[in-house]
Amino acid sequence: MSVTPADLAASIAAVRERIAAAAERAGRSPIDVQLIAVTKTHPPQLIQQTVDAGVADIGENRVQELLDKRPLVEGARWHLVGRLQRNKVRAVVGQQVLVHSADRRSLIDALSARAEREGVVQRILVQVNVGDDPAKGGCRLDEVDELVAYARGRPNLAVEGLMTIPPMPPDGVDAVTAARPLFAELRRRRDDLRTRFPEVVHLSMGMTADLEAAIAEGATMVRLGTALFGARGDRPWRKDDG
Repeated sequence: MSVTPADLAASIAAVRERIAAAAERAGRSPIDVQLIAVTKTHPPQLIQQTVDAGVADIGENRVQELLDKRPLVEGARWHLVGRLQRNKVRAVVGQQVLVHSADRRSLIDALSARAEREGVVQRILVQVNVGDDPAKGGCRLDEVDELVAYARGRPNLAVEGLMTIPPMPPDGVDAVTAARPLFAELRRRRDDLRTRFPEVVHLSMGMTADLEAAIAEGATMVRLGTALFGARGDRPWRKDDG
C-alpha cells in the first residue's frame, strides 16, 4: 500500500507526539530521543520523503537493501539495525553506517580489521539479547561487559552504546509491560559501563509497540517502522522495482 505525503506527515507528527508525551512522563526532553525510521521493504522515494520531512536517521535490516537504496536518497544518516554476517562486513565499513548489531568477537574482529584496512573508524553498538530469546541476535547479559571492553580494545572501532530487541510478549501481556523490565536491565548495564567507558552512551531500544517503555527507561534511539509507514512489504525492495 502506498503512503501519501499527507499520510507520512501525519504519521511523523503522531510519532513525535508519542515520543514527547513519553519523555515528559519520564522527566526527559524529547530532543534526547533520536527517531530512526526503519524502512525495510519500502522504496527509496518514500525514504527521501521521510528525510525531507525531517527524519534523517534511516534504519535498514538488510545490508544489500541499504546499499541499493543509499545512492538514491540524499541527506540520510544510515543505521544497520539487522544482523550482520562477517561476509557482508566489507560492504558496510567505510559507508558511514552505524552498525547496531555487533554481538560477537568474530564480527567485531572483522569490523575492526576492515576499518583498519580502509583507514576509517567504524561506529558500532553492541547488541544484547536482554530477554535471552533464541529467535533474537545479541550477546548474553553476562557477556556484555567483556564484549564492550574487547571491542574498545580493537583498532578503528568506536563503541557508542548498546542495542536490544525484546522477545514477543507472552499472551495476554501488553508489549510495554513486558518490555519495560528488560529495558531497565539494559539501562542499568549501560550505566555501569559508563563509569569505566564514558563514551558508551546510547541505548537503542524501543519499536512501535513498546516505544513508551523504552523512553521511560532511558532510550536514546528508538527504531520505528510500522508507526510511520504501515505494514511492511512481503519482500525486500530491489533496484529493478524502480
